[in-house]
Amino acid sequence: MLLNDAATLPKEEGQAAGQKIGTPTVQATRRLLLNPKTEAYDHLDAASRKLVRKTIEFFEQKGKARLKEDDHERVWYSDFLEFSKQEKLFATFLTIQEYGSGDCRWDTCRNCAINEILGFYGLSYWYTWQVTILGLGPIWMSGNALVKTRTAQLLQDGGIFAFGLSEKEHGADIYASDMDLVAQEDGSYLASGSKYYIGNANEAALVATFGKFADSGEYVFFVVDARHDKYELVKNVINSQNYVAEYRLNDYPIQEQDILAKGRDAWDMALNTVNVGKFNLGWASIGISTHAFYEALNHASARRLFDHYVTDFIHVQQLFTDAYARLAAMKLFATRAIDYMRVAGPDDRRYLLFTPMVKMKVTTQGEEVINALWDVIAAKGFEKDMYFEMAARDIRALPKLEGTVHVNMALIIKFMANYFFKPGKYADPPRMTAPGNDDFLFQQGLTKGLGKTRFHDYRKVYGEVHLPNVRIFKKQIRLLKLLLVVGKPSKEQIKDFDFLLNLGELFTLVVYGQLILENARLLNIDDAVIDQIFEVMIRDFSKYALQLYTKGSTTFIQQKICQRMVKRPVVDRKRFSYVWETYVSALKDQYEMNP
Repeated sequence: MLLNDAATLPKEEGQAAGQKIGTPTVQATRRLLLNPKTEAYDHLDAASRKLVRKTIEFFEQKGKARLKEDDHERVWYSDFLEFSKQEKLFATFLTIQEYGSGDCRWDTCRNCAINEILGFYGLSYWYTWQVTILGLGPIWMSGNALVKTRTAQLLQDGGIFAFGLSEKEHGADIYASDMDLVAQEDGSYLASGSKYYIGNANEAALVATFGKFADSGEYVFFVVDARHDKYELVKNVINSQNYVAEYRLNDYPIQEQDILAKGRDAWDMALNTVNVGKFNLGWASIGISTHAFYEALNHASARRLFDHYVTDFIHVQQLFTDAYARLAAMKLFATRAIDYMRVAGPDDRRYLLFTPMVKMKVTTQGEEVINALWDVIAAKGFEKDMYFEMAARDIRALPKLEGTVHVNMALIIKFMANYFFKPGKYADPPRMTAPGNDDFLFQQGLTKGLGKTRFHDYRKVYGEVHLPNVRIFKKQIRLLKLLLVVGKPSKEQIKDFDFLLNLGELFTLVVYGQLILENARLLNIDDAVIDQIFEVMIRDFSKYALQLYTKGSTTFIQQKICQRMVKRPVVDRKRFSYVWETYVSALKDQYEMNP
């Protein structure tokens, strides 16, 4: 990527734009979106690459018709679980190195390859993987060597796992858990209570369950076996291939050796597991959106209306190009966030901002991608034989799982002051694709003190980029900082979550752009694509600034600054045409799932 090359993109509207077809920059950019039939996965080691390719082959051999039939008939995905058992997929990718052998390790980079693939072929397949990750979190974070050894063997045997945290009456409010452990005279316990909305709980080898000691109210995490006669599987609470259960423990016997953690450790274990697991939701959204993009483009480019192909219409080209820009941004941000997760340690906790953003921002951007595509293909998106029909339904789920958008935004806002005004000094992490076990994810420690987390200075990467729309976006950033200084939110506004949500959306866009630019440099992404992405981001920033302006509690000075934040991007028709022809239209007929 030639971020400092003024000749790469025009500074003024109407000038020529783009790279020559076939240059390394174009080729690198064209590889940004996943095509399962051509992706080489050359950033992975040979053994991982082989297992990833086998996973793709499983779905392509299954075919689209069978995939759709199983979805419509809500067929439990025993064929996929049998494949995972035979190929040791979950065992290889989800056993931490200390308790595994051979190629077993917890490697976020290669795990995200599976995240994306499973999302690409169907959210149900991703979901059983995701819930297993959540169920394993407390186990691998614990000091219980006996349960860890048992877990490693269960994974080798093809087991899946579950995470018993939420409850019917309290949701994810773990302060109010009604799952009780009652002490017995012999030193054991009896567990009583129910959990609700727990994936995999019908066939989980172990269910990591959160509760309290009945006498002291102290938090506790323990494991139970879904096949035990004191474990009651009440029902599946959703209409899906997935089994998302309500289960009840009826005086289930718990020994000390079944307990993973107590007190503050159990509390931290719950939140740190969600830190690891919610990162995956953005990747599922990327996979779903990518498959839907191919299908929508293939359909539209082959359909003639009013003596024109649908993709000849300028408004259709705009919708597809916006969808592509959003999808490329999702992939760039989430891929760069992997690097921060893998370099994390006690003195580098920047991932705590980027993880909820992959969950919150990337998943909501996935909804925007599907909305744009649906506006093009219209009624076709409802047809039962289309993958799109699944995508349009499932893309809505991801912003609502592992904490709502609002919950994650509340977390993100805690980092805003230090991000803007108290930068720390950190080395820029390289691409973290080398094989290795991500030990720190299971040694995160205390979850309090988030407001003390520091970040490297975002101005460095923004200052290196002089593309037309990035320059305008930087003006919007400066105005946001001015708002925080001159129009600092009052105590009443800080309590007004509706006000904070819009302010948080503006902050989130700044962080989003930072990691996109960092990764564009690392991956040699075409400047034209980056400028197109920032055209979309300027429009989004203006939208949220306008919404903040209209809030009833917004002060006069805040209104004035918000008005100035509303900017018009540089609309360059030659750049747009280049991106459309080189990267968007060029994807037609490049992928179609085997029938």
